[in-house]
Amino acid sequence: MMHKITIIGCGNMGLIYANSFLKYRIVNSDNLLLVEKNAERQVKLQAMNIGRVVTTTDQSIAGSDILILSVKPQDFIELAPGIKPHLKPSTIVLSIMAGIEISAIAKLLGHENIVRAMPNSPVEIGMGMTVFTASPSLTREDLLKVDNMLATTGRTLYVEKEQLLNAVTALSGSGPAYFFYFMQHLVKAGMEMGLDEHISSTLAKQTMLGAFHLINNASKPLDELIKAVASKGGTTEAALHTFQEQHMGETIVQALLNAEKRAGELSLKL
Repeated sequence: MMHKITIIGCGNMGLIYANSFLKYRIVNSDNLLLVEKNAERQVKLQAMNIGRVVTTTDQSIAGSDILILSVKPQDFIELAPGIKPHLKPSTIVLSIMAGIEISAIAKLLGHENIVRAMPNSPVEIGMGMTVFTASPSLTREDLLKVDNMLATTGRTLYVEKEQLLNAVTALSGSGPAYFFYFMQHLVKAGMEMGLDEHISSTLAKQTMLGAFHLINNASKPLDELIKAVASKGGTTEAALHTFQEQHMGETIVQALLNAEKRAGELSLKL
């Protein structure tokens, strides 16, 4: 039996999920409801013909088996009173909003079955990492249902403790930006050494891609992989020595701890 799914907020992330669910036949367009208040985006969604498009959270959401919240936290606080009367007790509310805790969502909606997920930007190409947690009322069957949905955009991981999502946000949620930042400086260094931008960018991208596959497929720990490249007195060792002199390892750890702290500060608790 196919689920009835409602997505509230069809910006970039909401649309990614809509398309993924359709692609993997989690839902068909007849059972997909898209709630979008932005008039320009409504027109685009209607032209795409991927589901029924409505502008407000009214009686039309009442039959939803799964309701996905993909709006800004401040918008959700305004929308909650319009959602609350139309939720059936069995509906699973899946939040991909950053910074709103399950208890706050449950209180604002007067509802028990809440899942909170933290996806990262590579979900856009089906290579994402999504970590999720849930309120105690959800059954194993409910969790598997959610896992199957989220897995359409990449890998998934369930954690029992919601407070771990702050660490998840710091590591995988924000993580793509760290790699982009490092890549940006690899390319810059290549250009300073005389390579043109295209060559430098190609070398950096392919090197990072190859390194990822080595990590993913090798049984060796990271220390051994580093040593395998860094021969004594060689070029790699010279670069690694500079990283160590600049305390780069400690800086990376501290940066993520700061990100985790900030995620906690931004969390909405009621």
